[in-house]
Amino acid sequence: MASFASLATKIYCNKILSDRFDHDKDESYFGKVKVNEKPKKNLDLKLVTNVASQLPVIVLPPDEVVKKEKKLAAWTSVRQERWEGELVVEGDLPLWLNGTYLRNGPGQWHIGNYNFRHLFDGYATLVRLHFENGRLIMGHRQIESEAYKAAKHNNKICYREFSEVPKPDNFLSYIGDMAKLLSGASLTDNANTGVVKLGDGRVVCLTETIKGSIIIDPDTLDTIGKFEFSDSLGGLIHSAHPIVTDSEFWTLIPDLINPGYLVVRMEQGTNERKYIGRVSCRGGPAPGWVHSFPVTEHYIIVPEMPLRYCAQNLLKAEPTPLYKFEWHPHSKGFMHVMCKASGNIVASVEVPLFVTFHFINAYEEKDEDGRVTAVIADCCEHSADTTILDKLRLENLRSFNGEDVLPDARVGRFRIALDGSPYGELEAALDPNEHGRGMDMCSFNPCYLGKKYRYAYACGAKRPCNFPNTLTKIDLFEKKAKNWYDEGAVPSEPFFVARPGATEEDDGVVISMISDKNGEGYALILDGSTFEEIARAKFPYGLPYGLHGCWVPKK
Repeated sequence: MASFASLATKIYCNKILSDRFDHDKDESYFGKVKVNEKPKKNLDLKLVTNVASQLPVIVLPPDEVVKKEKKLAAWTSVRQERWEGELVVEGDLPLWLNGTYLRNGPGQWHIGNYNFRHLFDGYATLVRLHFENGRLIMGHRQIESEAYKAAKHNNKICYREFSEVPKPDNFLSYIGDMAKLLSGASLTDNANTGVVKLGDGRVVCLTETIKGSIIIDPDTLDTIGKFEFSDSLGGLIHSAHPIVTDSEFWTLIPDLINPGYLVVRMEQGTNERKYIGRVSCRGGPAPGWVHSFPVTEHYIIVPEMPLRYCAQNLLKAEPTPLYKFEWHPHSKGFMHVMCKASGNIVASVEVPLFVTFHFINAYEEKDEDGRVTAVIADCCEHSADTTILDKLRLENLRSFNGEDVLPDARVGRFRIALDGSPYGELEAALDPNEHGRGMDMCSFNPCYLGKKYRYAYACGAKRPCNFPNTLTKIDLFEKKAKNWYDEGAVPSEPFFVARPGATEEDDGVVISMISDKNGEGYALILDGSTFEEIARAKFPYGLPYGLHGCWVPKK
């Protein structure tokens, strides 16, 4: 921490002190909502509970110009803090589909009259789709993080979000914020990225700050409290996507002072992370961003991406085009393979430059004698193009004019030989044109975690577009894709739920939430095998775009 403080002092002395304490206001658009107006009941609903009309409405900032046409709800703040009701289902839900799909994401992109800048900044909104005996009950609710509660109470940003920094009142308050940053106190606990079900049944919402781990009730969406680790490993940030099974929890903790990563494991029913091993970075001034990582049956794969954490950018009051990161192509990219049992590193190879948010899955290649000869790791790879981060600014997402501006992406497949070779391979697992050269927000059958698998489900692209706008089923054996598309709509992550007792990998359903072109939205259920629509259910109003989800089976 002393080194980090020293760096902060140097930055201060070099006057990387923002000369603008006021953020420029984003001229984004929002629909108008009257403060005392109760939402109208939707005629498409079988049941609308009192929740919809008794809870506070979030007042949206007014438009300068009111447009007549309906607006895409994907990039607007959620209408109100909470809603619950049963939806009319068009089609037939499988009777075996009994449980709850939870989706987390940044659903409120403003506070007071100030509009946030980036997709990743918004305050977390949980959406719940409860399936039971062919019926579907939907609900949503804001997560009551300290960052969200403080923003509501003070009518301003109070914690450091992805690109947002609290507005300091004066120079002394800026210095105080620097001290809080070094201790982690000013980092957000806005758990707006993912949601996981632990093996003991607890459901936890997550983001990349360790303090942003919040336990919620999957039935009511109530915020129960902080998930706090009971060990002494410390750390301010971790991977936003841990590997979670019924028996264990794996994650990576980046070391920003002595560049590297701690690999840790937590057993079911505990809050104690246990140290497994450490990977030291082979290049660059800081570890690469580890938003996610993959595992096989016997190994943890630790990616070292040349998009690296940057303390200078973290300390700035205004975001750079790469936000908290810097691109260091000269530092190269690496993949490290660690044995789960011993913590020993069995391979550390240089790979072509890459940019990825999300790994899909990984597995081991074996020879005819059953010996592991290589590790395969698949990811949604953005062709080493860092501009994808800045393309996710809300201004860009809200201003699509028909130009094709979404950076290309592919299923990037790493092959890491375990024979001591210094280099690994990276190539496309299938022709990217199969899925429109768009690829992100992926899921697969969890029974195949760490094993050789055939199918993955993700968001692809139908060009021209400025954001992934299709759902795609990838067949990694046939190297083909099936695509679902609704013109003008934005689908969220396709989440695969396997049919109980299934023997085929793709025997199940895929669930996604859609923001359509009419300013409305619906839940979509596709057959996991044919990728054809089997049911949909209209929401009472359009919901903001969400990120990641989990499945909680019926007890």
